[in-house]
Amino acid sequence: MEAPMSARCKALAGSELPVLPGGAAPYGNFPNYSCFHPPEGRVCLLPATLLSKLFPNPRAGPLLGLDVGCNSGELSVALYRHLLGFKQNHTNPEHSVDGKDLRLLCCDIDAELIERAKQHSPFPGFISYATLDIMDPSARETLLSSYLNKFGCSWFDICFCMSVTMWIHLNHGDSGLVKFLSCLASKCMYLLLEPQPWKCYRAAARRLRKLGRNDFDHFRSLTIKGNMAERITQILTRDCAMEFVCCFGSTSWDRSLLLFKSKEKKHLG
Repeated sequence: MEAPMSARCKALAGSELPVLPGGAAPYGNFPNYSCFHPPEGRVCLLPATLLSKLFPNPRAGPLLGLDVGCNSGELSVALYRHLLGFKQNHTNPEHSVDGKDLRLLCCDIDAELIERAKQHSPFPGFISYATLDIMDPSARETLLSSYLNKFGCSWFDICFCMSVTMWIHLNHGDSGLVKFLSCLASKCMYLLLEPQPWKCYRAAARRLRKLGRNDFDHFRSLTIKGNMAERITQILTRDCAMEFVCCFGSTSWDRSLLLFKSKEKKHLG
């Protein structure tokens, strides 16, 4: 069943979305992304008891999550509500349904989207937002290490990366994609990944051409192509010390939700 549109999405319905400066959102930073890929289309695939299954043991501190490429935060909030068992009108995160405590750090390359996320967040003490180019090693290590250090931790319990891999791949090439996946694997115990299929790459390049712009710098030279879910799984399991756990199914727009687990990190929860 199709999820109801938000009031903001209804206001935009029937109007043409603005073209961002520089082309059709070259980093995937669409200003109204949740209107055409609603968060409910993803979270409905995930078990509400996922955190309890992954982290069954009691622990002193909260679970730590990282959401890479969070856009304006709608999906981050939907994931938080769903995984902690909160109803839509629930605004007190002190006690989740299953007793889990989750703190979520969400980052995106677009400062305007991050500002919108901060302004509309219903859980400001539990979900943090920060502008970050995840491919900038210095900025990345400064932000992530600072956040983890506040909790006395060395890595995140779970990382969410929803429809981000294509934009990294198009803007940083094959080597950039491998570095990105390696970085995520080094930062978390579990990785929940939604890779875009190859047809989305062609569509993104086509949008740029329609705007009279050149292709993405790396589009023509990419050798990692074809079944992207399979190729990314190969990279993570072969080169990044992760094991494939399961696929939670596919969204109505044909993107799979894949869960991976680190082979190296000690399971504390």
